[in-house]
Amino acid sequence: MAAQLFERGEDNRVKCLVCAHGCDLAEGATGRCGVRVNHRGNMISLVEDAVTAVNMDPVEKKPLYHFLPGTRTFSIGSAGCNFHCRFCQNHEIARVNPRSTLTGRRLTPETIVRLARENKAPSISFTYNEPTVFFELMYNTAGLAKANGLRTIMVSNGFMSPEFLHSMSKRVDAANIDLKGFGNEFYSRYCGGKLRPVLDNLKRIKDLGWWLEVTTLLIPRVNDSEEETGKIAEFIATELGKETPWHISAFHGAADMINHPSTSLETLERAMKTGVAAGLKHVYLGNVITSSGANTFCPECGVKLIERKGYKTRKMFKGDECPRCAAKIAGVWH
Repeated sequence: MAAQLFERGEDNRVKCLVCAHGCDLAEGATGRCGVRVNHRGNMISLVEDAVTAVNMDPVEKKPLYHFLPGTRTFSIGSAGCNFHCRFCQNHEIARVNPRSTLTGRRLTPETIVRLARENKAPSISFTYNEPTVFFELMYNTAGLAKANGLRTIMVSNGFMSPEFLHSMSKRVDAANIDLKGFGNEFYSRYCGGKLRPVLDNLKRIKDLGWWLEVTTLLIPRVNDSEEETGKIAEFIATELGKETPWHISAFHGAADMINHPSTSLETLERAMKTGVAAGLKHVYLGNVITSSGANTFCPECGVKLIERKGYKTRKMFKGDECPRCAAKIAGVWH
């Protein structure tokens, strides 16, 4: 089906403008994502209406802790990805062979929005695989969702193009972006990408006014050094704002790294201290059970504001102010 965001070149070549790879494709070639194809000098999408996963998820699962806490979000995923992470936890739908038949169902934006409203979801999330590569489905669905009073959420690796962000600027309310590491070698070896576009896009997203939270999956002996976590924390604090929540998640074996050791609680807590030392006001631990690593505290007086046990959330303040000291708590609460 016809795609958007591409340029035609000579000899029936097309240049994809969806993500930072900018794939320049000869006729018949497929982009790195596996779902965008040059068909006779036109870009087509294999996933314009393909949905492989549909769920009513707690918004905390995205994870978003400062955006409509305690609500559920109508979550959809498609297929394909512009990264090829060796540790991908959704590799079944992220890694697509264009010669095979895509599994899932065909859903129109109208059907997706209708289902979200029938399930009384206040938001729709584009998640599971990389939403950048199913741009057309996301663009049309998000526009219709906004017209029907729903909020929209994007969970992404952050490797989109400036053209993508410009097109989606008024159609997304919140995003959780993976900042997977802080080195080009890591991004090249383990993800098949580059660091700089992700850093630039994080700053662009902040400037767009989307509510932004950042996630880092800590992998033992790969990206869990104090030096690397320190650089990530410093970047978030100085470039995105100290109020930006940072989720530090534990790795458990997956995809090509199925036998790799899991992340220890000690490593996560050390990274959490690094984030606090950098001045970050809200640092959380994920994929692990802790006594307080998922709770929200007032950064000024320390009182507990939100208690989380698993995906059960108890919000203990009204509006956007701490009930004890009246400090403003950054987030989208209603």
